[in-house]
Amino acid sequence: MPLNPPITDWRGRRVWLIGASSGIGRAVAALLHARGAQVCVSARQQARLADFVREHPGSQALAFDVTNAQAVASAAQQRLADGPLDLVCYCAGHYRPMSADALDLPELLQHQRVNVSGALHVLAAVLPALLDAARAGRTPHLSLVASVAGWRGLPQSLAYGPTKAALINLAENLFLDLRPKGVGVSLVNPGFVDTPLTTKNTFTMPALLTPEQAAQAIVRGWERGRFELHFPQRFTSVLKLMRCLPYRWYFALVHRITGL
Repeated sequence: MPLNPPITDWRGRRVWLIGASSGIGRAVAALLHARGAQVCVSARQQARLADFVREHPGSQALAFDVTNAQAVASAAQQRLADGPLDLVCYCAGHYRPMSADALDLPELLQHQRVNVSGALHVLAAVLPALLDAARAGRTPHLSLVASVAGWRGLPQSLAYGPTKAALINLAENLFLDLRPKGVGVSLVNPGFVDTPLTTKNTFTMPALLTPEQAAQAIVRGWERGRFELHFPQRFTSVLKLMRCLPYRWYFALVHRITGL
């Protein structure tokens, strides 16, 4: 049974994707545009957003920095002035591999600012409008893109993993609070996807997907009304099982697999 209302028709739906200048966000925006949604893409890189709009006639772009709460609020006000939103997806992210023996405080804090504070800025800016839309009989949806790196601790994920764990917990709480009020909430936990972020990894990434494959999985999950969208399941299902292991077994297995 779906936990959210399935989205069966994208035609005319007003969608706002934040963090869509490249990678997963851009691929999702392109797919929804092809299915007839009214797409607005946001990120810091104005030139990349302009490229998307040229390639996808009828789409819109709003450039801003998610770490600036006032800029987020202004962008949301501008977007909402055109009408209610049907889906807001936060897919902005920052990633640098880091281990505790090379701790970099500015980088740690930048991960927090983009991955967590940015999501909270967006939430504060759009949630009242989403609740109003639900009370008016619409079925608005809020989606957060986290990562399987947030499920449990992993090597080289000192800065990134905790921020994604925070998003996972945030999405769970949002679902409990908002779904009874008519606002759908979903959580996206991708495995490895070939994006500008993952090019920083120096290890072999198992079951690596293209952004287009990730976008297909995400949109399919929204259409089926799922809460958690994790993929590719041949990889993420194994990690799901590893979440259940006692720490003694989990730590030993991770060290054995990664050699770290």
